[in-house]
Amino acid sequence: MATPPTEDQYTILIDEIKDWQLTHGSLIKLVRTEEEHTVLARPIGVSLFPTSFPKARFDEAMKLQPIYNELYAAISSDDKWIYDVLRDLIETEDSLAAILWSIHLKVKENSAHIQPLSLGIFRSDYMLHSSSTSSPPSLKQVEFNTISCAGFAHASIVSALHRHLLMKGAYLPWTESNPSLLDLSSLPQRTDAGSMAWSLQKAHKAYCQALSLAGPVQSTCILIVVQPYNVNIADERPIEYFLWDRGIPTYRVLFGAEFLDRTTLDLGTNTLHYRPALALPTSPPQEVGLVYLRAGYEHAEYDDLGVECRLRIEYSRAIKAPNILGHLATFKKVQQALALPDSDVLLRFLDPTKAAAVAKTFAPLWPLDDSTELGRHARAIATDPDQAGGYVLKPSLEGGGNNVYGDAIPGFLSAHPRERWGDYVLMQRIEPPPARNTLLLPAQGIHQGDVVCELGIWGACLWRGEGGRMEMVFNDTKGHSVRTKAAEVDEMSVVKGWGCFDSLCLIEGDGTLENTESTPQRYQ
Repeated sequence: MATPPTEDQYTILIDEIKDWQLTHGSLIKLVRTEEEHTVLARPIGVSLFPTSFPKARFDEAMKLQPIYNELYAAISSDDKWIYDVLRDLIETEDSLAAILWSIHLKVKENSAHIQPLSLGIFRSDYMLHSSSTSSPPSLKQVEFNTISCAGFAHASIVSALHRHLLMKGAYLPWTESNPSLLDLSSLPQRTDAGSMAWSLQKAHKAYCQALSLAGPVQSTCILIVVQPYNVNIADERPIEYFLWDRGIPTYRVLFGAEFLDRTTLDLGTNTLHYRPALALPTSPPQEVGLVYLRAGYEHAEYDDLGVECRLRIEYSRAIKAPNILGHLATFKKVQQALALPDSDVLLRFLDPTKAAAVAKTFAPLWPLDDSTELGRHARAIATDPDQAGGYVLKPSLEGGGNNVYGDAIPGFLSAHPRERWGDYVLMQRIEPPPARNTLLLPAQGIHQGDVVCELGIWGACLWRGEGGRMEMVFNDTKGHSVRTKAAEVDEMSVVKGWGCFDSLCLIEGDGTLENTESTPQRYQ
């Protein structure tokens, strides 16, 4: 029988991990500590070991991503369908959906969307679902993200960390009796943070190629639009650095006032120009070929300056990631509409084979309106304390921390006007199979025990939409990320401290985790 690892061995392993994080930028910037000469940071949450995951389900998710890219590119080109799905939200005065839709209408009326190219940077999040202890787990989609999809750089660092620890032999005290528990061949090739930047580079190149047809190409750049007091710079800056290393000027600019101050829009050509903060007064402004949004997804950002900022972006002929319809497509009511039972809605956007493939990943989702049988059924569940425990109430908001879980749902709804219940969707809780790991959570300490992991698959696509037709320029799966939390915690946000970044140990067989030789219980 193998000797269990000692406390000293745990301490050594944790020290190795913390040093790796510090030297590789796996950090959260503590912006409120910033002074003129210094700023504090802390390591982001991370798992000690890779978490077991069935290889068949991982491969399924990777193969599905180009289909999901195609689906959401088509949705982002269909304003009639988006309006029909989001009508209640759009018609709610001063809601985020209403603000975004009004921007869309103004742009559509005044410039007819002069840029036919759109870039999608997408992430589809999944969990494993076990309907019974005897059946293999299936892949169920938690949500689909179309704006400000974060975590790519962090995922790359943690994946490389686990591979390094394995190659170094740091896991041997945990795998001594069975060294095959962890093997490099079972760790999927780590996501390269540069692969997402390649998508931005290719979109920027497409903009420049279109310009060259009309005459000499002037100096062009990419803008990454960000929020102030940004704690997640270690996930964003690597994209900027990658592009600069390849000769593409790339600048971060704050959403709102700073964007408006540093950009101008040529009303004759709709060309967007940017003047870098460090440029000489005599330097000519640079033409913006691509605007990549890592901001503009929260209602509070849309004061008068925020609306003007988004209008300028959308009016311009720069490629957007995402465009305004792509942003609206991230709302949970879109996900719910796609998952309607016995519906042909997917066939509006996909051929039958592709539609069937993505439909398999849908968890049960219901509207909460009182005008349909499905909505009334969902309301009955959500207001019943004996039934609500198996469900999650989701608003159309980004950023984590907005969902309402289980027993809290009836009380939450009773405190809100019934006419606003339709703003939410009700989702049946996904029941993942058991898994264990040790998590380093800087804000909470060390968690050792049951965990739940969420697999995010990244995709990117560039499409051309003109005259009601859509043509793909490129459509790729770009990599994956893994986020893991303690099983008793509801929310998954890593930046807010509830979860951590992780990587996968892929297991063969039917995917039944509890009976495999590589389940984390064996090396904890």
